[in-house]
Amino acid sequence: MNALLKNSFSANITEAFKWMLFSLITGTVIGLVGTFFMYCLNTVIDYRDSHRLIIALSPIAGILIVAFYKAMDSENDKGTNTVIASVSSGNSVPVKMAPLIFLATVITHMYGGSAGREGAALQIGGSLGSYIGELLKINKNGKKIFVMSGMSAAFSALFGTPVTASIFAMEVASVGNMQYGSFVPCVISALIANKIAVYFGYSVENYTVTAYPEVSFIVLLKVVVFGFLCAGISTVFVLALHKIGALFKAVENQYLRIIIGGCIIVVLFVIFGRDYSSTGIAVIERAVEGEVVPYAFILKILLTAITLGCGFKGGEIVPSLFIGATFGCLVGQFLNISPSFLATVGMVSIFCGVTNCPLASLFMAVELFGSKNIVLYLLCIAVTYNLSGYYSLYKTQRFIYSKHGTDIIHKNAK
Repeated sequence: MNALLKNSFSANITEAFKWMLFSLITGTVIGLVGTFFMYCLNTVIDYRDSHRLIIALSPIAGILIVAFYKAMDSENDKGTNTVIASVSSGNSVPVKMAPLIFLATVITHMYGGSAGREGAALQIGGSLGSYIGELLKINKNGKKIFVMSGMSAAFSALFGTPVTASIFAMEVASVGNMQYGSFVPCVISALIANKIAVYFGYSVENYTVTAYPEVSFIVLLKVVVFGFLCAGISTVFVLALHKIGALFKAVENQYLRIIIGGCIIVVLFVIFGRDYSSTGIAVIERAVEGEVVPYAFILKILLTAITLGCGFKGGEIVPSLFIGATFGCLVGQFLNISPSFLATVGMVSIFCGVTNCPLASLFMAVELFGSKNIVLYLLCIAVTYNLSGYYSLYKTQRFIYSKHGTDIIHKNAK
């Protein structure tokens, strides 16, 4: 009996150290790549902001992106959906996805496209994680862990939230079925990648809430109402991405498709200014300070759907935070709750509504804003999750359990 226990403990120690070593490799490699990606994005955004007329070249930039993907035989690339499907299937993620999305996202941001960076980071991390697993001759089940730890590392390096990154990577593929076998690899990879990013001067965005409401029965009711609204906006954002994307695909020529989209982006930029291009971090910061343009969230939904739908590349996560912040700040004025506070609640609630990751959303609230009034964040996230249906940014995401009971449904996202 003692020998059996000793052998079992020894096997557990060996397995744990093996994955710790693998996580160290994954976190270091992807942390460095993610940090360089962040540097490139910041550099081109700064350049664009000081050379505003460059956005007029957006259609030409689009042509370059299409040509690049065609040259790499990836014109039908499914992006983050491929990475998420890999977590469920164990299939390899093409390593060429990493340089493709890296370059295409940098070009998109340089020429004013409305997109994020974390969605692109998931593709970079997932594809590199999968490739590292292949180099180490890991089996299919092990490769799933490499993909998740790669996603966790890249998300953490770019967003500065290692806890959120770890939970998100385990939660996103199969809603209701956390992949706990990848817990240690995801955590270690995220922490290492984050430390690398911090070492090079990149850390989490700082948001300071100017006023908090007192937790009362009336405030709880208002937060529930806001959760209803966030669920609706989440659904609208996802449908806009899918429907406008389908509309653009009616134009069969990919070059013509992205030229049309690029021209629309240029026109909207001229009309509404640069606030809605790229990530829009400055607008998010102003919303958390209590300042908002009433139609900001609508424009961000439209511009992001056009940008990604016509063929430009980037993520959807930061745009969802933009939409949540501006919508929350606006609604706060009507509900008589601190617009600054409701902006932060809106950020994590819309994120939850479009990704269906309530635990990651809650941890994001803590990492970005602290734990004060955490029950209000929790309440709004819960209501938004419950009422946002089975819509998702990622069509390969799978729902294991019903959102309204304990039924096992095994249903793909809409």
